[in-house]
Amino acid sequence: MSRLESIDTTRLRWFVAVAEELHFARAARGLGISRQRLSGTVIELEEELGTRLFVPGAQPTQLTEDGRVLLGEARELIAAAAAAEPEATPAAADRLRVGFVPGVTVTKWERIWAERFPDIALELTPIPMKDQESALRAGAVDMCFVRLPIDREGLSAIPLYREVPVAVVPKDHPIAAFDQIATADLADERLQDASDLDDAAMTMELVAAVSGAAIVPHSIARLHHRKDLVYRTVTDAPETEVVLAWPVDRTTELVEEFVGVVRGRSARSSRSPSAQQAEAPKRKKPPAAKKPAAATKSRQGAAKKPGKRRGR
Repeated sequence: MSRLESIDTTRLRWFVAVAEELHFARAARGLGISRQRLSGTVIELEEELGTRLFVPGAQPTQLTEDGRVLLGEARELIAAAAAAEPEATPAAADRLRVGFVPGVTVTKWERIWAERFPDIALELTPIPMKDQESALRAGAVDMCFVRLPIDREGLSAIPLYREVPVAVVPKDHPIAAFDQIATADLADERLQDASDLDDAAMTMELVAAVSGAAIVPHSIARLHHRKDLVYRTVTDAPETEVVLAWPVDRTTELVEEFVGVVRGRSARSSRSPSAQQAEAPKRKKPPAAKKPAAATKSRQGAAKKPGKRRGR
């Protein structure tokens, strides 16, 4: 039984937000609450659990070993709580289910959606990378933030950003003295297999235990950061790309609205379905009938031409 099962879902979501951002102020803005309230909740959570979740005084913010373990449990419990209460789930037309793979931070878009569509639930679900495509095709989620490559047949996808690769090495490794390195600098190193990003925590454990290095996307290194490891940018390794994808045949108005949120469109954008409905073209008034032009001269008021005088 997880130590977190007695914790309410809201506090778990707040903890996950800080753990993903690794920055209290940014996480608070994303959640729409004050930093003081968020910090107080985390402190209460640590006291209730009897452990530190974040390294005291660390700059930037870092998770403790317990914090990393509990982060995975918190995500599972949040997803399970959403699945366990179908009676409290709005109708399909009144909700949007969005998945996200490890390393993707969604709190900013969650906040904007809540402000713009307070009556439509946004269900955010962590999805393992190995399941990112099947979750979309099976309808487990309506949309998903995925990491390429995927089979795009039948899927729409909009590019979001590219992630620089980093090399993770022990803190006392010679490479730690540099800000950037090239793959040639790792030629003599024992590279750990980091292809399975769902198991990145174990990859970090191996790097710490047997030395060597691992090359992973920057967000993954940040998500699983440890005090005994550092990561340095690899300038010539291939980047990874994160996109927002959904099935072409399930492009609903809510899907289009979320695309607008992610792309930074305003609520009044002409491409927003809700804005189009609110600003339906007004029916033009028929042109007023023209009045016949007034005669320049009336018969009665017509001036008489002067006649010739007759001689006497």
